Amino acid sequence: MNLSMSIGPIVALIAGILILLIPRLLNYIVAVYLIVIGLIGLFGTGSLRI
Repeated sequence: MNLSMSIGPIVALIAGILILLIPRLLNYIVAVYLIVIGLIGLFGTGSLRI
């Protein structure tokens, strides 16, 4: 049985639950997501595998 999981679905699940509980967090979660995706796009992933 292989239990290795990538971090993307876990982060998405946690973010979804937080948005349901505290809708005001949506702005911050989207902003952080866009910043992270932008930085990964600019600098490349290197050895980071998400």
